[in-house]
Order: sequence, then C-alpha cells, then structure tokens
Amino acid sequence: MSTAKQARAAGGVRQRTASPAPSEAAEGSRSAPWEVRTALLAALFVLFCLCALYLARDIAVPITFAFVLSLLLQPAARWLDRQGIPRPVAALATISLFATALLVFGVMLSGPISAWVARAPESLPRLEKSLWAVEQPLGTLQQAIRELERITDGVTSDAQSVSLKGPGIGGFLFSSTRTFAINLGTTVILLYFLLASGELFLRRLVEILPTLSDKKQLVEISHEIERNISGYLVAITFINACVGITTGLATYLCGLSDPVLWGAIAFMLNYVLIVGPITNLCILVLAGLLTFDATWRALLPGLAYLAIHVAEGHAFTPAFMARRLTLNPVLIILSLIFWFWMWGIGGAFLAVPVLAVLKIVCDRIEPLMAIGHFLGGEAPAIVLSPSSPTPATSHVE
Repeated sequence: MSTAKQARAAGGVRQRTASPAPSEAAEGSRSAPWEVRTALLAALFVLFCLCALYLARDIAVPITFAFVLSLLLQPAARWLDRQGIPRPVAALATISLFATALLVFGVMLSGPISAWVARAPESLPRLEKSLWAVEQPLGTLQQAIRELERITDGVTSDAQSVSLKGPGIGGFLFSSTRTFAINLGTTVILLYFLLASGELFLRRLVEILPTLSDKKQLVEISHEIERNISGYLVAITFINACVGITTGLATYLCGLSDPVLWGAIAFMLNYVLIVGPITNLCILVLAGLLTFDATWRALLPGLAYLAIHVAEGHAFTPAFMARRLTLNPVLIILSLIFWFWMWGIGGAFLAVPVLAVLKIVCDRIEPLMAIGHFLGGEAPAIVLSPSSPTPATSHVE
C-alpha cells in the first residue's frame, strides 16, 4: 500500500510541474500586447520629434551647427585652457581664428568668382557651339511647348485671369540675407557659450542622474561622441583639403584659369556626400565648355576631377577613416536625402555627423544596440595577432 501511494504521489508531482502556473500564463499573455504598445508609443514619439524638427528648422539648424562646431573646436579651446588662458578668452580666441580663416577663404574666392560672372555673357556663344548635339532636340521641345501654350490660351481666352505677384528679386535677396545673418549670429553666440562653459552641461547631467552606472554610461557616451566626431571632422577636412589641392593642380594642368577657385569649390562640396561631387563635376564640365572650343579639351577638367574622386573614395578615404567611423553607406545616402529634405543645404552638411552620433548612442545603450549594429558598416579585415592564435582587430567604431 505504501508503495502504491508513493507512486500516485510522484505522478501528481510530475503532473503539477508539467503544467504552468496560472499567474505565469497570464503574465505571458499580457507581455506581448505591452511590447506592441511600447513600440507604438516609441514610434509616435519619434514621429513627433521629427515633425517638431521640421517645423522648427529655422532655429534647429543653427543650434545643431553650433553643437557640431563645438565638437570640432573643443580640443583647441581645451588646449588653450591648459596653457593658462582663461576659458572665456580661449573660447573667443578659438572662434576668432576659425572665423578669420573662413573670411580669408571667402576673400580669396571673391575675385575669381566675380571674374567668371563678368566673362559669362561673352562665353555663352562658345557654350552654344559646344552643345550643338542637343540643340535640335531642345528646339523641338521648345516648339512643342509653344504649341501647347497656344492651345491652352485658346481654351482659356474667355476665362478671367487672376495673377498673383510675388516678391521681387530685391525683396527675396534681402530676406535671404537677413535669415542668414540671424542664423549665423545664433550659431556664433551659442558656439561661444558652449566652448566657454566647457563640460558644464555634462557635469550637471551627471549630478542629476540617480545611479552610478548611469553616470558612468553618460560620461562614456559623451567622451566617445566628442572623440569620434571631432576625429571624423578633422580627418574629413584633411581629406577634402587634399582633394581640393589635387583638383586645383589638375585644372591648372588642363589649362583652366583660376585653379584656386576650382580647388576651393571641390574642398567645400566634398563635405556633402554623393551630391557634392556630382555638383562639382557638372561645374567643371560647364567651366570647360565656357573656356575651350574643342569638346575633348572642355571635358578634360571634369574627367580629371572624376578620376581624383574615384581614387579618393575607393582607396584613400577607406584606409584613412577605417579607425574613425564605419557607417552603412546605404543609410548614409538615405540620411543625406532625409536631412536635405528636412533642413535643406544645412541638413546635407549635418547628415553624417547626426547619423554618427545616433550610432554611438545606440552602441552604448543596451536596448538600442541592435539599431547601432544595423547602422554600422562593413568591419575591416581580421588580422591574426602574432602573439596569440586568436583573431584580433583594431577597428574602432
């Protein structure tokens, strides 16, 4: 009897352990809707932030430029501070040197640009002669447009026409200049206080965080963002300077006047990925057509720049930037398109730094690490360390 009772008791225990507890089943059924609700709330929050950035683009663009420039100029201001110069004076000196370099750069380009604008009317006949291949299709298209306008005028001749007169060119230029001056002033003022305050924002954020792990994580993220973004900006500036110098030398050898102008344009436009080099290629082709009579010679500066850009994009830049940032190239193009749509030309310049900051933050926060991995590009080749048989890589994202 005791043996039978023990067998029945063991069977009951096995049956109770095989069936899940009612509370665990209820918790599992509630977890899935809660995760969906959390994802929907996160998507709505991101959509709200994007709408706010789009509506506030007039003030968001200069503020973002100020933060990005502070990452670039912060090491110089910190070095002056270590030399015994007060922090406000160091910030003012750093901004003054940076503004002086930009001013000298603009003055150097003003003369060649004015000369090309003055020569443009005289060079138009040469451009028309070079474009003889597309002259007939353009003439046919213009004739079709005139015929369509004639038909449209005949249909709507009895209707009352209402025309809205927009602002003139003078008003447009005044409005654009005023907007640019306001944005520039906002960027400079905010940049000065960011450089003068040093790590004040970081210290205040660390003080209000509740746990020690959160404080350490915030400090690590902040330092990594500054190190990677400032290193990226310095590296890409050096690369663009090499592209500009090489382009200027190539245009000089091709016989195109004002090589300093073309090198400077290549330097500036190379900051805007994809779109900038294409624009510079079109500019050089147009300048060649306005300068030379022979078509092959007119296309030579553009072809030389294309060769320089291909060499820079496939050999020089990957080798130089392998230890800086690796981002998904498809996402770089999508980011460029998106931020250009959001913020215009300023957004195109800020697309890569914004994407890089997003990747660094996602890599440091555990729930977002999957997003950071998705934003990353191809890892470099794995090198075997001579001291150990395990693979080792020096890649730093």
